[in-house]
Amino acid sequence: MLELPVISSPETSTPRPRSGARQVYIETYGCQMNLNDSEIVLGILHANGYGVAEHPEEADVILLNTCAVREHAEQRVLERLNHLKFYKRRKPELVIGILGCMAERLRSRLLNRKQLVELVVGPDEYRKLPQLLEQAFAGEQGIAVRLSRVETYDDIEPLRTEGISAWISIMRGCDKFCTFCIVPFTRGRERSRPLNSIVAEVQRLWARGFREVTLLGQNVNSYRDPTTGADFADLLAACAQSAPLMRIRYLTSHPRDMSDKLIDTMAAYPNICKYIHLPVQSGSNRILALMNRGYTVEQYLERIERIRSVMPNCALSTDIIAGFCTETEEDHQATLELLRTVRYDGAYMFKYSPREGTKAWKWGDDVPEEVKLRRLNEIIALQQQISYEINQQREIGQVHEVLVEGPSKRNPEQWQGRTDTNKMVIFPKHPSFGVGSLILVRITAATSATLFGEVVRGIDSPTAAEALPTATEP
Repeated sequence: MLELPVISSPETSTPRPRSGARQVYIETYGCQMNLNDSEIVLGILHANGYGVAEHPEEADVILLNTCAVREHAEQRVLERLNHLKFYKRRKPELVIGILGCMAERLRSRLLNRKQLVELVVGPDEYRKLPQLLEQAFAGEQGIAVRLSRVETYDDIEPLRTEGISAWISIMRGCDKFCTFCIVPFTRGRERSRPLNSIVAEVQRLWARGFREVTLLGQNVNSYRDPTTGADFADLLAACAQSAPLMRIRYLTSHPRDMSDKLIDTMAAYPNICKYIHLPVQSGSNRILALMNRGYTVEQYLERIERIRSVMPNCALSTDIIAGFCTETEEDHQATLELLRTVRYDGAYMFKYSPREGTKAWKWGDDVPEEVKLRRLNEIIALQQQISYEINQQREIGQVHEVLVEGPSKRNPEQWQGRTDTNKMVIFPKHPSFGVGSLILVRITAATSATLFGEVVRGIDSPTAAEALPTATEP
């Protein structure tokens, strides 16, 4: 999964229970799956009488929902625990807990952190949180980290803030066992939610005012309805049909399971966004075999060709790992050549981070740190150049449908939103549309990461359409 920055607890629009309820504050580290897990946790705790604190100093419970995919993510959490000592000193009855992948992987180490952490709960044990919290308030340390073959939380309504975009977990765990990846050991084996429960959640979100959903899984392409056997393409089509005006995205795909049926389904529905994140990890067949990825560069490129033949304007992004075990300069150059061949719209690029418990951990970390860093910087520089060229050559002058997300982070006098192809666009505010509006924006400038434009007109309400000047669309 793609890694996100730290995300704090929901805003004040989250419903609160009766006055005097204990307040919980959650910080989320890692990927979108962790963000959705935090919403599930809040749903469970809210149903059991807990309120949601906006700030840690207001909380009776502070929970850190953690990621173990890379060492850097774990270090951030351990550093944050040191900062939380301040709140514990001011409020000795405060309960501090660790949730998620780190909880499962480092449970003994976490509970021994000088009596700071009283609660350690893995990603399949969140239903036990209310009971474990009561025990923690009584002075007992609590631990629940057992992995499940069946838990999907399909009956839990995540507690979401009001907004326009939502994550929906469609499955949990992973069966791929890539040699560098800790996920199968921290999140368990694959199991899928029933198709009908996912479709019903999409419909509820549309009725509440959400305008975009992202279907989440470690490998969504291997989704299977536990009763009917319907695959991910069937689920995607069912979601698109259930809310024809809802934008639908998904993360993350595995190249080995990217089927023709899925590609054709994406092309068939206008509300399925034309954006695919397809992690390749390396451009070397030797390294791909060591990673146990299950495909060759040639097979990967065939999938790219199939996607572009059916959806010529589909945006593509990927993951790249620099400096994997035994990676040579020749392997590295093969990765650079793959970037030049595919020409991704964007990429998430990382140095290899050995994770204890994986198969690759036993092989050692034999690429020197300075070599990793140099190779990573070369990959980043090339990808930024490619992204810039694509945006300059293909995007300027184009008119895109953009879903308005809110004020620009850098300039609150401007709006920001995303295209169907998942590119961020900055454009002037207009009184006739707001958050959640779908508008047409003509792109006038671009960097490697951001598009800038001018509003052509609104397309989802008569008011917006009348107020804005019309233009001939390309």
